[in-house]
Amino acid sequence: MDDTTSYVNSNYEVAIPPSVRKALGLSPGQKVDFIKLHGSFHLVPVRPIEEMRGSMKGKIKDTRIIREPDRIL
Repeated sequence: MDDTTSYVNSNYEVAIPPSVRKALGLSPGQKVDFIKLHGSFHLVPVRPIEEMRGSMKGKIKDTRIIREPDRIL
């Protein structure tokens, strides 16, 4: 068994291996989502919205919304 493999116990619980916890930056009590994609599930940490503040600064140059002529009121 390598350092990214784990077992499901009798309570259907899985211990996340230390190397995976470190790579994902997980901490005890943190929420995670399981997202189904192409027949498998991906473990995705749920991050507080505050962590996103400023993350798009300078990345979006034009914030105007272009609408079709028949959609303008």
